Amino acid sequence: MAAAKPTLTDSLSFCLAQLTAAAGEGLGGGKDTATNETPLGRALLALRTRHVKAAGGIERFRARGGLRPLLALLRRAAAAGPAPSQAGSGSAPSSVESAIYDGPAPSSGPAPSSASSSSPSPPARLRKTLDLALSILANCCTEGACRAEVRRLGGILSLVTILQCVKTDSIQNRTARALGNLAMEPESCGDIHSAGAVPLLVESLTACQDSQCLQSVVRALRNLADSPQHRLALAQQGAVRPLAELLAAAPDPALTLALVRALLELSRGCSRACAEQLSLGGGLGPLVSLASHPKKAVREATILILANLCAQGLVRPALGNAGGVEVLLGELRRRRGPNGAGPASQQPLVRAVCLLCREAINRARLRDAGGLELLMGLLRDPRASAWHLRVVAALVGFLYDTGALGRLQALGLVPLLAGQLCGDAGDEEEEGREAASWDFPEERTPERAEAGSFRSLRSWLISEGYAAGPGDISPDWSPERCPPPPPPPEPAEPTSPTLGPTSLRTPRTLRTPGRSPAATSEEPWGREGPALLLLSRFSQAPDPSGALVTSPALCGLLAYVTGSPGPPSPRALRILARLTCNPACLEAFVRSYGAALLRAWLVLGVAPEDWPTLRARPVRRQHRELGEMLLQNLTVQAESPFGVGALTHLLLSGSPEDRVACALTLPFICRKPSLWRRLLLDQGGLRLLLSALTRPAPHPLFLFFAADSLSCLQGLVSPTVSPALPPTIPLDLDAPSPCLYERLLGPAPIPAPDLHFLLDSGLRLPAQRAASATASPFFRALLAGSFAEAQMDLVPLRGLSPSAAWPILHHLHGCRGCGAALGPVPPPGQPLLGSEAEEALEAAGRFLLPGLEEELEEAVSHIHLGPHGGPESVGEVFRLGRPRLVAHCARWALGPGQCPRKRALALVGLVEAAGEETGPLTEALLAVVMGVELGARVPA
Repeated sequence: MAAAKPTLTDSLSFCLAQLTAAAGEGLGGGKDTATNETPLGRALLALRTRHVKAAGGIERFRARGGLRPLLALLRRAAAAGPAPSQAGSGSAPSSVESAIYDGPAPSSGPAPSSASSSSPSPPARLRKTLDLALSILANCCTEGACRAEVRRLGGILSLVTILQCVKTDSIQNRTARALGNLAMEPESCGDIHSAGAVPLLVESLTACQDSQCLQSVVRALRNLADSPQHRLALAQQGAVRPLAELLAAAPDPALTLALVRALLELSRGCSRACAEQLSLGGGLGPLVSLASHPKKAVREATILILANLCAQGLVRPALGNAGGVEVLLGELRRRRGPNGAGPASQQPLVRAVCLLCREAINRARLRDAGGLELLMGLLRDPRASAWHLRVVAALVGFLYDTGALGRLQALGLVPLLAGQLCGDAGDEEEEGREAASWDFPEERTPERAEAGSFRSLRSWLISEGYAAGPGDISPDWSPERCPPPPPPPEPAEPTSPTLGPTSLRTPRTLRTPGRSPAATSEEPWGREGPALLLLSRFSQAPDPSGALVTSPALCGLLAYVTGSPGPPSPRALRILARLTCNPACLEAFVRSYGAALLRAWLVLGVAPEDWPTLRARPVRRQHRELGEMLLQNLTVQAESPFGVGALTHLLLSGSPEDRVACALTLPFICRKPSLWRRLLLDQGGLRLLLSALTRPAPHPLFLFFAADSLSCLQGLVSPTVSPALPPTIPLDLDAPSPCLYERLLGPAPIPAPDLHFLLDSGLRLPAQRAASATASPFFRALLAGSFAEAQMDLVPLRGLSPSAAWPILHHLHGCRGCGAALGPVPPPGQPLLGSEAEEALEAAGRFLLPGLEEELEEAVSHIHLGPHGGPESVGEVFRLGRPRLVAHCARWALGPGQCPRKRALALVGLVEAAGEETGPLTEALLAVVMGVELGARVPA
């Protein structure tokens, strides 16, 4: 087959020459376009189909200067077309005429916003020229360099003029396509807005019937929504409502996709105007229907539009009525599933669902659709920690929904809220005023006087429990017409210690009529405010013990109160006071070791994370006073007739765990001697507690609580003991007596020794037979009896080391307190089992030397339980198994002046040392608590 014969239009130079001639520049200047119609048409067709579409063709066309004559041709063609029926002094045709002869003119202002829709169509020849030229320009504007040059040459104003003057669908289609391509550059996008193209594009949406033209116009509007300012301008110029109306008309699939993509861009950071127009245009129902579209792009864009619309409170009720709540919940549930997307794709849906909780009608739909479970799943998910504050704030909407609160409590909301108080969740994103609840639309723009008087006082009344909800207070009421409510009663004097100005006192000031709103400080509302508000609502239930009087909830509240960098919210203090004053919570405080936790954390300054490490945490006076007040509240409940019956029932008929918890808690909350003596001593509560020390701990701080409880009980039994006195340990060895054995050790001993003891090591120790025989029955029989050793001058002592034999020889010769007993005792930190001190104690018992045993035990106590000894030495001393040492250990652990942490660590060491044989430890602790000597009779 022969090759096609080359034509003139195959040359880019020929085509550019024809284009230049037709534009009135270069060749021929002012030639009539009618004479060049056929060569120009062929040149434009070749440019569009071959030259521009070829690889690198657009760049060659721009480099050869083709854009300038192309734009000039468009100006002449537009000027030759029909003019609009209404033209003012600054109308587009005049500008075009001047542009043809004087070059590109700068845009002096927006073009007229409307043109006559009944203007006649341009001639076919002119329409074809415009079609080809606009198609070439639109193709060229797909590259950035061409877009920049078209903007520099003033092509935007020419396109806006064509859009205004020529109402043919094909011309409108190609013009909108070119503007859409130019709008991909931010600078060009701003110029298009300034040129007044938006009203013309909006007019094309209503006037055009061709799907391709509508798609181009919709795409141009989408590209023009490149910034918040431009999106707002589009909405204010009415660009959203025609899109919504087109979507409601069920267009073809391609146009549907273009519409949802445009609405997605326009609804980003959704403005009030955008939401209003989309709702008025009837777009909510179609959008909800499109959420189940088979095409993924349409479906996902629609869901994001619905999520964006939730930012406007005025449209959320209508969105819920259209079924948007169920759609958003279902999509969020799907994305959180095993095969769902990552957290980034869930963020707009989480925000939308949380915003939907601001209206009562949507909260009901969300609750019925399983939204509460979904929100709780978000709170439990550590990967969603950035949204936890938002979710908690959304749940505040259910504050007066009793059914929803019960469901949330059953799902475990309270421990999660307590954990939020001191969590590391990210800051909540601030929403605009338009996102406020539409249940109270009059509060969108409140007056300054109402914001200061009515709204603040209403919030105060609700938070204090004087009103159940906003509906209980009429909007017609005002502080200026009605007297203020009476101040709430202060707690009784014994239960409310006076706190400092920067302490934890709850502010209870009321605004007086006529007073300036700014003069009264409102209750602080920080990131923990929503969680505290929900916890406060739970605490107002008749019996909140099941939710709030638990270890996680109490730990969260106490961690917030003691760890807050500034003054904690008064609401947290009211929650704790409300719980401790509720008789229904007494048993829960006992079972959960809540009273012991309050004392340890607030009064003693020991938090669960501080145990068992000895981390220094200063106890603030405010915290100590708060802890004492809360314990006093519990004391009032415990000593009431109801409390006595409840505690007696727990101690006598409760489960083993409850009985132990009751016995441990009683010293903290019972001050009546008749009550604690009957429960702890007469009915065996104390022995029950002591027997539980060696069993598995029911609480992480159980041994700390037990040590503190035993110490408090000791103070109740013996209140005359001064708490400033240290544990009583004999210090007789501090003043050593003269040594009587030293006279036998010199080179000329006086009197001379008549006996030597031979040790296994070969060491010979001098001794006096008479003194040794009178010191012990063992040595009397050995040295003065019928044994062979009575006739020997060198008597062997088997199984005795020199260090262990040294205090024995001193004792045999009358030394008492000379310091020899300190020799075999190792320093603190070294084990006593297997040491020379244990060997000396065993030898003293074997040789029937009770005085030496006591002296050695006092030496061990002096070194290991004295000022230089620590809690780790108590267990070591206890392992020796000596009754007197066991008593010393118990006194050291429960001494009234001992540090609470060291006391608890000593008890831990005693329990570990006792092992399974708990009898000696129990008896020793019991004797110390009861203030009797070990071995004396104590209550059974």
